[in-house]
Amino acid sequence: MKTEASVLFAARLLFPKTGKKSNARRSLIGAMVCIGISLVPLVMVLSVSNGMIEGITDRMIGLSTSHISCVLQNETEAVSSFGSFKKVSSELNILPGVVDSFPEIQGMALASSLSGRTGASVRAVEKDVFSRNKSFSELFEVVDGKTEFDSEKSAIIGKKLSEILGVKAGDTVRLITIRDDGNSADGEVSLRPRITSLKVSGIVSSGYQELDALWLFVPIETGFSVLPMKSSKFVIGVETEDAFDISLERAVRYVERTVPKGTRVYRWNELNSAQYENFASTQTMLLFIMMLIVLVASVNISSALIMLVMERRKEIAILKSLGASPSGIALSFLLTGMVTGLFGVLIGIPCGLLCSVNFSSIMNSIEKIVNVVYEFFHVLFHGNPDTLTIRLLDPAFYLQNVPLAIPLPQLVVVASGTLVLSLFVSAIPAIRAGAEKPIETLRKI
Repeated sequence: MKTEASVLFAARLLFPKTGKKSNARRSLIGAMVCIGISLVPLVMVLSVSNGMIEGITDRMIGLSTSHISCVLQNETEAVSSFGSFKKVSSELNILPGVVDSFPEIQGMALASSLSGRTGASVRAVEKDVFSRNKSFSELFEVVDGKTEFDSEKSAIIGKKLSEILGVKAGDTVRLITIRDDGNSADGEVSLRPRITSLKVSGIVSSGYQELDALWLFVPIETGFSVLPMKSSKFVIGVETEDAFDISLERAVRYVERTVPKGTRVYRWNELNSAQYENFASTQTMLLFIMMLIVLVASVNISSALIMLVMERRKEIAILKSLGASPSGIALSFLLTGMVTGLFGVLIGIPCGLLCSVNFSSIMNSIEKIVNVVYEFFHVLFHGNPDTLTIRLLDPAFYLQNVPLAIPLPQLVVVASGTLVLSLFVSAIPAIRAGAEKPIETLRKI
């Protein structure tokens, strides 16, 4: 039996010319739909998780650790003043592969207002960092005010911190830090609180609350005057052409030769290794679960083909009596199963991408339905409405706006894997079809 004949028979199995009703054909259509439905969440997981990981990674690299992070030793000549600190940063700017560098002092303080108080992660930065740093200008959203320091006694704070303190642009917050007055007459260390009043110039949000919840930016000159030098961290963030390119390693070697002795130099992936591994393991687990769903849906092809073999015993017997080989018959049913899987792929992947594009709207709708149902049952059983709002994607742990990232290579792998699964589950029915004995079948006619 030639391959062309096998293909023609497979086409007749999928698209029969007669209008006779066929339970097996309906089962094939059902299997095709099941595969398509099972691929929708798989494609959504790939697109949304990739977009989430890329968005969070961009924010961690661009707003927190930079491509290369240089941590200078405290109480050294290089950090004795803003001028010397800036000089080290300027020396890094001329290195090959380095685009720009940003000196920064990081410390902890207590931020308070008339409405509340909380710990704050103070970041003393250059005044033009929000305009000069590309990541700052692109990834920070201005919630209120502006991203410019009005004076040395002004601050730009994160959205979550402003909510805790109950302040808006133009209000005043007090920053309480520790001042080290050195050793007293009896040899004990003398520590006293320092209170600094700052005017809020602006409120910003990166869209990832877990990262910027307690950030409070002040001019770097203010950082030198209010932050304790012994407990603060002096960091120079170095930006390169591409954080994911191999040229980063070359830039790291140049930086290590240039920075003062005792400076620790870190790549971004060294500082964020735990988060990155967590993202990768979570995505792998979700993909494994989704692929199991696709596998279960593919089994429907096997059961549909078994029914199709039973329905087409007469045709199989006639073809064999005319000289069709068992392998040719088996090939026809293998092609039928693969084409069924292919149609499922053609249905599932576009629908999955469509759902991914509208992911935020879908989640908001589901969230509203869940809250309505929760409110209904709470009133039904407790008699009074509840003020609790259920958040399916809490902005404290996820991006507020998930960027869409279509993973074309992974989609090709998913499509290919689905077709392989379709062939695999079609093997047993196809072999059974090829092993049909025409004499026994024709005797029953």
